[in-house]
Amino acid sequence: MDGPVRRLRTRLAGALLTVLALTTATGCGGGGGASAAAGATPSASGNAVEPLADTPTPRLPVTVDSGGGEKVTVEKAGRIVPLSGSLSEIVFTLGLGGRVVARDITATFTQAAKLPVVTRGHDVSAESVLSLKPDLVLAETTTGPEEAMDQIRAAGVPVLVIDPADGLADVGTRIQAVADALGVPSAGEALTRRSEERIAAVRKEVPRHTDPPRVAFLYLRGSASVYLIGGKGSGATSLIEAAGAVDAGAESGLEKDFTALTSEALVKAAPDAILVMTKGLESVGGVDGLVKIPGVAQTPAGLDRRVVAVEDGVLLNYGPRTDQVLESVVTQLYAKEGGAS
Repeated sequence: MDGPVRRLRTRLAGALLTVLALTTATGCGGGGGASAAAGATPSASGNAVEPLADTPTPRLPVTVDSGGGEKVTVEKAGRIVPLSGSLSEIVFTLGLGGRVVARDITATFTQAAKLPVVTRGHDVSAESVLSLKPDLVLAETTTGPEEAMDQIRAAGVPVLVIDPADGLADVGTRIQAVADALGVPSAGEALTRRSEERIAAVRKEVPRHTDPPRVAFLYLRGSASVYLIGGKGSGATSLIEAAGAVDAGAESGLEKDFTALTSEALVKAAPDAILVMTKGLESVGGVDGLVKIPGVAQTPAGLDRRVVAVEDGVLLNYGPRTDQVLESVVTQLYAKEGGAS
């Protein structure tokens, strides 16, 4: 499995590499070429990013730090290819979406809908990227395969590599890294400030509990028979804790990012609620299907049918829309309470 793991990326990125490798190995995913039909079509309404009010003008060239301790010099930023949905979201929200010429399969927000896709499944197509003559490629340390990234670099295209986000603390860091590379550092500061203020405002409204709810993050792909429970490193802990809850998987002692879902693991985690991605929930037949998975119905979450579902393309992005994600989680998690306790 090591080979597929190295080749996969997205955000889900980083934390879900193991999951995606299992999904790919069982035949999920596909598509190809620089065509919008190659990836899932972004939903039309209610899934848009909100650009800054003032469109910034890049001041280039700039030289910035990239992954692995390297330096990258950006001469132009008229044709940008972000290779993750999270990075695409940042570029568009900075107000530079008009310069983006392609999207990754995980860029599911409305403004990216008509862009060509340059990934096959979860792998970058170097040929598709280079055919669009980019000035700059934005990637994450999990972007691959490495052969494709080397081919892009060999063609003389600057590639900026950014660490994937692990939690809310990474929101501002990633925004600023992208903004600096695009020559709009002030816009990065403004977007970071806006994002962090909005997250803080949501956190103030989180109900307080002496006994916080336990939330288990499940990764589900029913069509591929992939059922996993998140532990340390799943990427969900920071979001769950910001919602005033406890990550049931991590707290129950699951050291890996994801572990095969078993009745025993569920009993030990004893979640009061289950956090899932919307497509994952759909893949098992909704809440009715979820509670039929062995062990789920015996948990407090299953008995209560307390399920929190967030769209796949934004749940773990930790970017400009994280306040909306957190607000959705809080609203769903405490829906039956009707307020703080």
